[in-house]
Amino acid sequence: MTASWPQDEASRHLLLTPAEMGEAERATIAAGMPGIRLMENAGYAVADDIVVRHRHGTRVVVVCGPGNNGGDGFVAAKVLAMRGLVVRLLLLGDPDKLTGDAALAARSWRGAVEAPGEAAFRDADVVVDALFGAGLSRDLDGEAARLVGWINAAGARGASVIAVDLPSGVDGRTGRVLGCAVKATRSVTFFRRKPGHLLLPGRTLCGRVVVADIGIAPGVLTKIAPAVAANHPDLWREKWPVRRPDDHKYARGAALVACGGIEATGAARLAAAACLRTGAGVVTLAAPSEALALAGAQFAALIVRRADDAEAFARLAAEPRLRAIVVGPAWVSARGHGRGLRPRWPPRPVSSSTPTP
Repeated sequence: MTASWPQDEASRHLLLTPAEMGEAERATIAAGMPGIRLMENAGYAVADDIVVRHRHGTRVVVVCGPGNNGGDGFVAAKVLAMRGLVVRLLLLGDPDKLTGDAALAARSWRGAVEAPGEAAFRDADVVVDALFGAGLSRDLDGEAARLVGWINAAGARGASVIAVDLPSGVDGRTGRVLGCAVKATRSVTFFRRKPGHLLLPGRTLCGRVVVADIGIAPGVLTKIAPAVAANHPDLWREKWPVRRPDDHKYARGAALVACGGIEATGAARLAAAACLRTGAGVVTLAAPSEALALAGAQFAALIVRRADDAEAFARLAAEPRLRAIVVGPAWVSARGHGRGLRPRWPPRPVSSSTPTP
């Protein structure tokens, strides 16, 4: 399925999977921007985020991995040193085996390249996690896992931990922890956020997420056609009805909410109240017989209708003026309600930006 999203400001809420981010980078390179320029822009963005919060002489440990995330770290280390911070750079792997843009970025670093060791973190004020980015697809173990442990120990002692793109060990597509993961104070990502920034448990490990412009044109989104966005009014504000003096209640939207049995009415009543609060002109609460009195007791503005089975609810749902139908698990599970019902409109996938799934 290809989602059709509003453009302009709303596009900043789109989420890119690691594969889609790779497409965006390749399209930008094909349009004429060298890959090393994208890497330099990313590294400068990370350094800028640190410099505005930490003074001259701050002790920084930059931990680089063997891929492009590590290349971003090399650039960030170079810029931080140029701006007067005291920088140590640790590399996971052999510097002679770096390839492509990461190798070019490594050559621009004039300081020492150290093998990872726990002692390097003891006096760090800032740790830059440039080990692995959003595209990590395997569990971290061995030396990489030890490095994650040292980074987290430094954070627990009070160091600021800045993740490049996404904390190492977090799956950028799902938010899942791959073996172990860095717990960041801040994450500097590029162009657009990834699902892993919002989905648990990754969400709890990212700290504050900063999105940096590294020179990728928003126009590439048209070709990529991302399927997921973080919920935000920008996505649906243009479809929001504007009240006019001559409006009647149905012109402002009608909603039908399915209510559970006598012991399971709370979620439906809250949903109905939310419909009223957000401007719906008519909200109908469909409840089984034993829950009718309770369902309508909270708000006089609600219309309460009996729906003891799926057929009764389907008749209420056939009202052509309805704009929204809300069916929750309490109603579906009670007496087998809801079996065989199908949505009247195709759903649009939206990733929740709330702290829970």
